[in-house]
Parts: sequence; structure tokens; C-alpha cells
Amino acid sequence: MESQLKNIRIQRLVAILSVVLLLVKLVAYYLTHSVAVLTDALEGIVNVVAGFVGLYSLIVSAKPRDADHPYGHGKIEYLSAALEGSMIAIAGVLILYKSITNIISPQPLHQLDIGMVLVSFTAIVNYVAGSFCVRVGKQSHSVALVASGKHLQSDTYSTIGILVGLALIYFTNIFWFDSLVAIIMSVVILVTSYKIIRTSIAGIMDETDHELLSALVKALNENRRENWVDLHNLRIIKYGSILHLDCHLTVPWYLNVNEAHQEIDFLADLVRARFGESLELFVHSDGCIPQSCRICTKAVCPVRQHPFEKRIEWTVENISRDRKHTLDS
Repeated sequence: MESQLKNIRIQRLVAILSVVLLLVKLVAYYLTHSVAVLTDALEGIVNVVAGFVGLYSLIVSAKPRDADHPYGHGKIEYLSAALEGSMIAIAGVLILYKSITNIISPQPLHQLDIGMVLVSFTAIVNYVAGSFCVRVGKQSHSVALVASGKHLQSDTYSTIGILVGLALIYFTNIFWFDSLVAIIMSVVILVTSYKIIRTSIAGIMDETDHELLSALVKALNENRRENWVDLHNLRIIKYGSILHLDCHLTVPWYLNVNEAHQEIDFLADLVRARFGESLELFVHSDGCIPQSCRICTKAVCPVRQHPFEKRIEWTVENISRDRKHTLDS
């Protein structure tokens, strides 16, 4: 809950900051009449809307679960990120259209020096704020905060390109550079929007996060206990900043309920130590079968029926299957 409140505070500052930077960009466009600066201002409008939409999504996702939402409200972060990516795409199309029309009917530029100073200021602020959002968002597994941070960073990169174009115009008086830079930036913006939308759709559809799953499997292999005969049917679902993990843990069949639960507790502590407290773990304990003996590393087992032959390393593929591990599978 504390991490969620921190995310909300950060996103609130991002939303307020986006309003201030938009005003600065509009002043820069008013002074320069540059279509490249206008593209930056258009993206600034997107930043404002996206900032407040992201803030709303974080507030909703922080609500406790209820009867209608037993897994909480975290999925709204994916919808927010998808909306933000769509708005970025619209801005990219508008920028592309304005750039092409400006080539056909070029406009004179003014006060480029002052405009470059103002635009440089927005680039620095956006990059610092974006990097901070991405770092905190990854730590708390917040899709919305990471999307906001990447949006601010992409705004910075496009602004740098615009500054390069303005500098070329300032020193060469070749005014069609203005539209050329805007066209290049529109392509960059469209690529960024695609990546954000793609990530959002993957989250909405509960697509497997292979990077997260690989990190989990690595941690489990490195800290494996001898009573963990095998682990299978493992699945991870992300709801906002909350990770839901469920799996089947095979333990020696003769363990009593308390002993089996201790093994589950060890597993839960390991996962939380690696991925933080924002995780819900559902583990079903299975008893081992005779075929398990050949892969069981337990040194002293009073009911062993077959000698140990080979330890099976857990992988993303075999740990996800819905069946116990044996040498034949």
C-alpha cells in the first residue's frame, strides 16, 4: 500500500509538471512560429491529458479488493497505458500532417535563440522526471508509472531532435530543416506509442512476462530445498503493482500438513525476498509418486523405492507444465 501511495504522489507531480512544461512550449512556439516546436507543444498537450489519466488509474488501482473485484483494481493501469499510447499515436499523426503542410506552405521563423533556450529547459526537466518515474515504476511493478516515465523520456528525445533542427536553421537559414525534423520526430513518437500499446495489450490479455518468469525460475533453482521434489503449473499474473503467483509444489508424500505448509512458507519467503511484498502466492502441495524417486535429491528418505538418477533443473518451459516432473517428461 505504501508503494502505491508513493506512485500516486509521483504521478500527481508529473501531471502538474506537464501543465507547466506545456505552457513553456506554447510560449516557445508563439515566439518562433516553428512547426517543430509546435510538434513539441502538441505532445505536451498529450502529456497533460495522459498525466491526469495515469493519476486517475493509480488512484483506482490502489483501492482495496471488493466483492466485485476479488483481485483488486490493478488492471486499470493497463487501460491507462493503452490510452496514453493511443494519444501519443494521434499526436504523431498530427505532427506528420502539420510537417507535410508546412513543406508545401512554409512559414517564416522568429527568435530561434530564445525558443531554443525554452525548449532546452523542458527537455532537461522531462528527462529527469521520466527517468525517476521509470525507476520507481519498475521497483513497484507499476505499469502506469513506467508508461508515464517512458512517455516523458520519449518527449525528451524528440525535443533534442527538435533542438538540433533549430540549431541548423539558426546557423544555415535553411528553413525546410524545420519540417524535416518534425517528420523524423513524428516517426519516433509513433514507434514509442506502438511499444506502449503493445505492452498494455499484453498485460490486459495476461500474456506471460518471460523476463519476470525467468528471474523467478533462476531464484528457485539457486535456493532449492531437498523437500521440493518438483514445482509445476506455475503461473504469474500482474494486476497493477500486485503480482499473483500460483503453482503446485511436490513434496514427500509422508509429510504432515504442518510440515508441507512449512515448505510452502519457505517458498513464499524466497519469492517475496526476491520480488517484494506486493505479491500474492497461492501454492498447492502435491505428494510425490514412485516415479519421483529418480529425480528426488533428498539424502535420507525412509520410503524411497528407486535410487536417485538425475536432478531436473527447472526451466520456464517445464515449470509451467501442468504435470509432475519425471525422467520421462
